[in-house]
Amino acid sequence: MKKHFPLRRGLFGRAGAHLRAVDGIDLEIGRGETLALVGESGSGKTTLGRCILRLIEPTGGSILFDGVDLLSLDGRAMRRMRRNIQGVFQDPYASLNPRMTIGSIVGEPLAIHGLARGKERETRVAELLSTVGLDPRWKDRYPHEFSGGQRQRIGLARALAVEPRLVVCDEPVSLLDVSVQAQVINLLVELQRRLGLSYLFIAHDLSVVRHVADRVAVMYLGRIVETAGAREIYANPRHPYTQALLSAAPVADPDLARQRTLQNGVRGEMPSAVDPPSGCRFHTRCPIAVADCSRIEPPFKEVGEGHRAACLLAE
Repeated sequence: MKKHFPLRRGLFGRAGAHLRAVDGIDLEIGRGETLALVGESGSGKTTLGRCILRLIEPTGGSILFDGVDLLSLDGRAMRRMRRNIQGVFQDPYASLNPRMTIGSIVGEPLAIHGLARGKERETRVAELLSTVGLDPRWKDRYPHEFSGGQRQRIGLARALAVEPRLVVCDEPVSLLDVSVQAQVINLLVELQRRLGLSYLFIAHDLSVVRHVADRVAVMYLGRIVETAGAREIYANPRHPYTQALLSAAPVADPDLARQRTLQNGVRGEMPSAVDPPSGCRFHTRCPIAVADCSRIEPPFKEVGEGHRAACLLAE
């Protein structure tokens, strides 16, 4: 799949260059599985999630859900399909209508899809609020009356209202305190166990997804550079970018943190997605790059059982 944004230039807004936010990605998520998608800000993770939800339309490729290409569905068919695929967003306050009570917010998907009405809807809303650890008696309150963690639970209750099978979680804990992050992650794990959900869990911090992910995909500048099982990628990262992300994860010991920072060796800022580097896109910042890295685009290949990486030096 690809998503390129045209950059308008000139008096009449003619399209010039393109920002290659997602530039040819293949991913697979199994039933009941959590795939964590990690990478720095600007690597294209949120754009990928929004394409899967069809909140923005991809430039090319396909999105298959149980063999059905979502990009082939018209508006009515896609609305029916949305029962299967829901999203939980990074900013819980921005994703909730401040003029609606939380009971109305959680009940709205039930009304849109014709799943419940009247007393039945009220009962279902109370059940959903209880499921995510909120008091059903709070249904007449507004979003501004809740903390960040509670608002994220409201967003999760809204997503679960239509009984989806896949939930795209776009950095759902990045704006929360550490203790609240743990509560929300534990809730996601418990709900997955009870309801059989699949998650695409988007994050920029590998330490956040360590205990929630079954597999991890690492994204850099619009491309996937490494995928593996969660234990494998933490124990044996093969791509220098994955190693850099792991070394940047916070640790409590200041001496260890300083040592890891010195060993990291990643240079500078991420290049522009308008004009990405030739060859390996990471070579301009890579501490172990060789001459071929600037000329040859590395294949995405097997470097171990269930472990793939796009690096000429991965083996």
